[in-house]
Amino acid sequence: MNPQKIKDLKKDFKMSWKRKRSISGKNKSYSISNKLKKENKINDGFEIMLNNLSLEEIIGLKLELASKSCGNALYGIPLWRSLRYIVEDAVLKYALSATRTKKEYARFLGLRRIEAQKLSWKYNPDSYFENE
Repeated sequence: MNPQKIKDLKKDFKMSWKRKRSISGKNKSYSISNKLKKENKINDGFEIMLNNLSLEEIIGLKLELASKSCGNALYGIPLWRSLRYIVEDAVLKYALSATRTKKEYARFLGLRRIEAQKLSWKYNPDSYFENE
């Protein structure tokens, strides 16, 4: 191989790393943080404080605040049975905000596309981001 051909191959190799894949889908612009900031529900200071808490502390605090607003009693609410659905809904919303396409969304969750589609029909996480 002549030296010029080697230079060209090296140049092509370097350039291939610089090329970015332009994959964009419906959920490319989804962001839970941006949505809540636009609604003035959170700010940067709140995000910093929230980041210092564990997930268990956040859930416990949210439940405590909810019970205070209704007289320290959450009786009659099937909380334990509802946990699975609450967590699944939250994970689906995060997965949508962390990925750019539905295919990537399914891959991120470790599901086949049809399984992810069924969960999307059940929980409808897209509706959370529609007014964004």
